[in-house]
Amino acid sequence: MQTKGINWKVPTGRRDGRVSLQSDAAKLPGFTDSIESQKQQFARFGLNTQDLVTLVGGHTIGTAACLVFNYRLNNFTNGGPDPTINSSFLPQLRSLCPQNGNNFRRVDLDTGSANKFDTSFFTNLKNGRGVLESDQKLWTDASTRTFVQQFLGEKGVRKLNFGKEFAKSMVKMSNIGVKTGGNSEIRRVCSAIN
Repeated sequence: MQTKGINWKVPTGRRDGRVSLQSDAAKLPGFTDSIESQKQQFARFGLNTQDLVTLVGGHTIGTAACLVFNYRLNNFTNGGPDPTINSSFLPQLRSLCPQNGNNFRRVDLDTGSANKFDTSFFTNLKNGRGVLESDQKLWTDASTRTFVQQFLGEKGVRKLNFGKEFAKSMVKMSNIGVKTGGNSEIRRVCSAIN
């Protein structure tokens, strides 16, 4: 995987829980949520709209199962494919995830640059090639499109450095739900309670 030197200081000395339960942080937006819903959910954790776009940009690396987005290809709300999918991209997605195919097959979230940490994910959104509906909405919604344009360095908008902004947002996210006091411990072995 190429990361072009992206790095950040990871806060250390964190405490671990004694019971594994789903945290509030794990209840972040779903694959079909509106941008407003996503922004509200991020705001609950002190993250803003730029953090939302930046952290979703992490989908430049990763995959999704066909099951997660198959409805966009065939049975979207209007009975056909999602109209935000580029018509030249639709056959490629359908060949990877045929209607009665393997729902657990994994598909790259960033087609053409899946193993590089770069801004091609945002280029894909601009070109209607977002795999997940919630990802594609970053381009179709005006309140988030500006950040996508900034990461792409488009004319007329202030350029943002994706790597630097991703690092900042990751540090902000690492401060969500930090454990303190008697309900936590510093584990001697990460995978086991002391």
